[in-house]
Amino acid sequence: MFGAERTRTLLGPVDPARTAVVAPPLVSAHELIDRSGTTETVAGRRRVRPTRRLVLTAGTLAVAVGAVAVLQPFDRPSPDVPGGPGSTAGSVLVPVSYQFDADPPEAGPQLRALAGKIKDAEYDRVGGRFMYHHTKVWGDPVMTSADGRHQVAFAGETKVWQAADGTGSQLNKQLEPQYPDQESRDYWQRNPDSRPAVGATAAPAMIPLPPMELTPPSADPSRLRELLKVGYGPGAASKEVSSLYARFVVPRAARAEILRVLADVPGFRWRGQVTDRAGRDGVAVTFDDREHDAQSLLIFDPKTGELLAHERLTLSPVRISAYQVILDAAWTDRMG
Repeated sequence: MFGAERTRTLLGPVDPARTAVVAPPLVSAHELIDRSGTTETVAGRRRVRPTRRLVLTAGTLAVAVGAVAVLQPFDRPSPDVPGGPGSTAGSVLVPVSYQFDADPPEAGPQLRALAGKIKDAEYDRVGGRFMYHHTKVWGDPVMTSADGRHQVAFAGETKVWQAADGTGSQLNKQLEPQYPDQESRDYWQRNPDSRPAVGATAAPAMIPLPPMELTPPSADPSRLRELLKVGYGPGAASKEVSSLYARFVVPRAARAEILRVLADVPGFRWRGQVTDRAGRDGVAVTFDDREHDAQSLLIFDPKTGELLAHERLTLSPVRISAYQVILDAAWTDRMG
């Protein structure tokens, strides 16, 4: 069961809708949720009411379905290893701690200062035939219990090697489940048959990527503003920055200009020094979307300006809805 964000991450460079401009919804998120069905039993099987994330991403998922044939499911552990059916494996996610938790200042001045002092990343000094990305994602979709109170989802790890003409290979691996709170973990451990199925599969295999046109990000501010969809607000810009860094090895000039473009988007707040889920030091900005009770978090490398992570949080109570961690980005001449 994959949502649009998970699907876009899996599809990566072969996503046919990767450059599509999505217009604002005709109705609000709350109205869409109200229209969605309640839990019911169909043909002897329980149908769970869609979560907010599933409702909002259904259109994007439909657009991407044409390219799903090139993908394979995440690798799943066998029943007798941690993460298998009946296992008590799975961690509870804890929100990132912010340096400026209360009354954070506007992010614009800090982002401009960061843009003016970033240094070369390792990949700025080397070349290679393939762009390499190693990412980890969780939480899209989140499976919700029948009572609407408990959530669970699996983390997925993806490695992609892609040449300038779009060809290359992709490797996917499914990781153990993670939970947004201890109550959810306890619930799903008591009801293992209701969790997403985890079956045994063969070792992960390389998935060939077909040729396609790739346009590296430009350092031109006007083109970046269009690419990042800043006209739709900081929530959309956060999502597009995350997609851009997960797809391209972004050069220093473009990294600096991305920071400057984000600095001009009203709504971002500076959270200061943070530590991401891979244990790396970073600096963070957030946007609070009060209408949808959600927060977008972007974590940048304070030395190079690279994006390290993007998270989506529920504000009340504060907990993780989805995250993506970019574990590595590089140029290389080898796959695997």
